[in-house]
Amino acid sequence: MFTTTVCAALSAAGLAIAMLTAYRRRFRRATKIAALSLLPIGLAMAGLVELGGEVGTATGDWATDLVLKPSVWGGFGVLAVAVLLWVAQRFAGERAKRKAGGGAASAPAAAPAASRPALGGGRAGKADAPASAAGGRKSSGSGSGDEDFSDIEAILKKHGI
Repeated sequence: MFTTTVCAALSAAGLAIAMLTAYRRRFRRATKIAALSLLPIGLAMAGLVELGGEVGTATGDWATDLVLKPSVWGGFGVLAVAVLLWVAQRFAGERAKRKAGGGAASAPAAAPAASRPALGGGRAGKADAPASAAGGRKSSGSGSGDEDFSDIEAILKKHGI
């Protein structure tokens, strides 16, 4: 009951200030003040002020128990062990996947024929166009594809990457 009375008084004072602000023809500011002044009574009528008090009391009790009860510290220890076990199983699972897959380095990223440009291969007489655009080098279809990446490496070196 006392909380509701205090909230009603705060709202009434805020609305009075909003009226004075509106009298000075600052309507936008008066609207903001009126909106904020209605919050305390709205929270009290919805029961959220009492709920906030209960949450504050429960938080205070928990903090007191945290400091004074060793079982709470033991609970945090158990939670820490659970997190460590979870992280360890994730790392072990990834390691097992890498071992079972033969490693990423042993498998080629793409087939050797895939390094040839896709465009120009189907046009008659234009098959050498990508090779001539790449500095006059022709790529052999059976190579490792390092010739195709030399231009990219030169550009990256030029920019300091």
